[in-house]
Amino acid sequence: MLKIDKLIYNYKNENEYNFSLDAKRGEIVGIIGASGNGKSTLLDLIAGFLKPTSGTITFDGKNLSNLPPEKRPITILFQNYNLFEHLSVKRNILLGINDSSKKSDLQKVRQILEEVGLNGFEDKKALTLSGGQQQRVSLARSLLRDKPILLLDEPFSGLDFDTRVHMLELVQNITKTKDICTLMVTHEIDDCKKIADKSYEVKNGKLTLL
Repeated sequence: MLKIDKLIYNYKNENEYNFSLDAKRGEIVGIIGASGNGKSTLLDLIAGFLKPTSGTITFDGKNLSNLPPEKRPITILFQNYNLFEHLSVKRNILLGINDSSKKSDLQKVRQILEEVGLNGFEDKKALTLSGGQQQRVSLARSLLRDKPILLLDEPFSGLDFDTRVHMLELVQNITKTKDICTLMVTHEIDDCKKIADKSYEVKNGKLTLL
């Protein structure tokens, strides 16, 4: 279980954020709220990009609060795809593990591409893909890191409705089958209704269970 307990962060002594939540393996937790209320701040604290004033972040009983980002069992999928357009799909995905070219890693790439619905795309250039396909590549790169916590920072907001629904269903399936813990920040409450097991609203720097 991921447990966030009274995690406090002060921003320039102007805004104070105070977060508490819990999420189980195999569970999707939706986090909604208006811009500026602290949704992305929460993810940055969990990922280790920001240092809290106090409070704890634990996962499976281990305290993550003082670990640097690279030591945390976490991967993040952002709204922007962060792909190198001149590189192949395969190379873009392998960048998630320091551009390894071991045979076992190449087999993992093919397996993950099949999971995200891009079987046979490994040699295509990223620039030739649609927006939805590029986001699937970004998701595949995140999955190759094989971390038990997946953070989604509004990654599907720029996609058309049908593509967004397909991506949400894909995340739901992956969360359940891989038994990972997924936190999804979104401004679309309908996205939470579609796939979230429970949802929180961020308002004035605090979380409320909906």
